[in-house]
Amino acid sequence: MTLSGAEKISSLKTPKWPNNNNNNNKNPGIPSKTVLPKWLNRLLKLIPFTTHQTHLGILSFEAAAIISKLLNLNSSLSDPSIIHLKQSSITLLGTRKIVSDDESFLLSLAVAELLHTLRLTALSASSLLKVAQDTSLLLLGPNFDDFAESGRDPYGWVIEGRELEAVARRAERRVSVTRALYREMEALAGMERKKKEKSNGDDDEWEMKIVWRRNEVRRLKEKSYWNQSFDEVGVIIAKLLLSCLARIKLVFGIGDGCVAALPRCLSSSSSATVFPDDDDRRSSVGVGVRGGSVSGPLKVGKIGFSKSGRYRGFFERNTKVLKAPSSTLGAAALALHYANLIIVMEKMVRSPQLVGEAARDDLYAMLPSSIRSSLRSRLRGVGFSASDPVLAREWKDALARILGWLSPLAHNMIKWQSERSFEQHSFVMVPKTNVLLLQTLYFANKEKTEAAITELLVGLNYICRFERQMMNAKTLLECSNF
Repeated sequence: MTLSGAEKISSLKTPKWPNNNNNNNKNPGIPSKTVLPKWLNRLLKLIPFTTHQTHLGILSFEAAAIISKLLNLNSSLSDPSIIHLKQSSITLLGTRKIVSDDESFLLSLAVAELLHTLRLTALSASSLLKVAQDTSLLLLGPNFDDFAESGRDPYGWVIEGRELEAVARRAERRVSVTRALYREMEALAGMERKKKEKSNGDDDEWEMKIVWRRNEVRRLKEKSYWNQSFDEVGVIIAKLLLSCLARIKLVFGIGDGCVAALPRCLSSSSSATVFPDDDDRRSSVGVGVRGGSVSGPLKVGKIGFSKSGRYRGFFERNTKVLKAPSSTLGAAALALHYANLIIVMEKMVRSPQLVGEAARDDLYAMLPSSIRSSLRSRLRGVGFSASDPVLAREWKDALARILGWLSPLAHNMIKWQSERSFEQHSFVMVPKTNVLLLQTLYFANKEKTEAAITELLVGLNYICRFERQMMNAKTLLECSNF
């Protein structure tokens, strides 16, 4: 009988080993009594035959960082967080004064930043899962973009309600254990370095401590992401990614094609119900708070779904508003600098009697040329005398009012920047404050912000001179009495 070409290849690929009932083989599938070439025996010793997938190992810290970001994003999309965004974040007095008083624009900034964060997290997850064995996880990036465009979820990754809460709780526990594992491994490495440096009679004590630490590391590895496979972690990441994206599209009402493709339980959620037809959607005016829940999609500005350039254009269309206009501090790269300047002035206003010549010189050195010019024009013709207590009190009240709405934006700018800087230099997961760019000085109007800073400087100048004159008068009075 003549074999076909495919049968010949199949017979070469699957050699028929003799039967062997020995159950103690170290390499399943290969009988222990089979005589093999020496080079093949050496090769088989190097290749472990196992049915388990590759564990994350050191990449568990990267996976935990990604999952931590997704958990934080999922928390920021909860009903209380969305209500806080609607009622507090976009109604900040400072935001309304120097950023924008257009609610639709502020909401568009919020959703754009959420999508931008989610997109960056998806890219990191796609890079991490390149070695996964599940083909659906290997295609996580394209699947994520396709879901963003059309709402298709062929793998059933979108979850919500109690199922999402259960997944988030389990993931949070694993993240906490992985964080503890990182700290223990750092402590173990430090103890081993100290043991090498110290060669005295305490070696036994150090060895006991190291052994205990190693056992603790081994225990934490079993409970953390360290010993989990790429596929196991990948499914968790995929579910959190697509569920967060579905929640964003649902709550903010973006993407015409996404709502119908969502699971029935999600699209009819009592906590975030999307209006059923286009007429109702056009007539919606935003979020209504009914009994502490979100009753409709937040009405955003001009970042809605467009049918032109459908594939992989969703994130580009809905995040282009993040590009700061030329009139803002973000475009001028002055947001962080002005935030530090405002915080320094805030401290001086609280204790003007402690402001010395060196502190004033340092403050003046921080001023850009535009503020220096406006400050000179404001102080031109002002005398050196500052002895009016009524005027000093009025200036203190005025500065308190300005700092009342300007200082929160400055502090938020510092928080926002410090979180991002820490993420770039360390993968230790830290709790987030959920500060959005619209709550900072990034989109603040440059002229309005500089006018407010100039007003603070003029008032601070008078208060500091008043306090100094009062202190000098008190000193002279004490000397005369003595």
